[in-house]
Amino acid sequence: VRVIRPARADDAAAVAALQSYRDAPSPRLLAAVGALGTCVVAVGGGDERNQAGPATAPPVGDPVGYVLVIGEGDTHLAELVVHPDHRRRGQGRALVNAVVADQAPGTRVTLAVAADNNPARSLYESAGFEPIDRRPEFYESVDDCPDEAVIYAYDVPENDG
Repeated sequence: VRVIRPARADDAAAVAALQSYRDAPSPRLLAAVGALGTCVVAVGGGDERNQAGPATAPPVGDPVGYVLVIGEGDTHLAELVVHPDHRRRGQGRALVNAVVADQAPGTRVTLAVAADNNPARSLYESAGFEPIDRRPEFYESVDDCPDEAVIYAYDVPENDG
């Protein structure tokens, strides 16, 4: 059972723990999201995996993924994180679909993803996002290797009315 819902105040610790799985966590962004946009979480049910699960898995009922969406009108998907024990089970796709479904017709949803993050790029492309730009040295470099980003956009279709 998968539940996608707006984050609540009591989700803060779980979402912060999920953010630690990012290559470059941004606690400041997470702290500011209430003023900038919204946070939506995926809550895993006990039937997705063995109920006991690995020791690192979030407890049943806690968020197993989240997405930060910034802006009004055209929006930017700033972060999407799914706990490693829950990846490749549709949580990321459900979060992306929820963000898109919540947008008004004609809205553009954008995001940036590391050029070498093939699993994320595959997810976004399969959800209808199209690459619109490449930005060298977008992310802070690691080991003196600048990380290039691919900028994606999804234009929410207008109602045919």
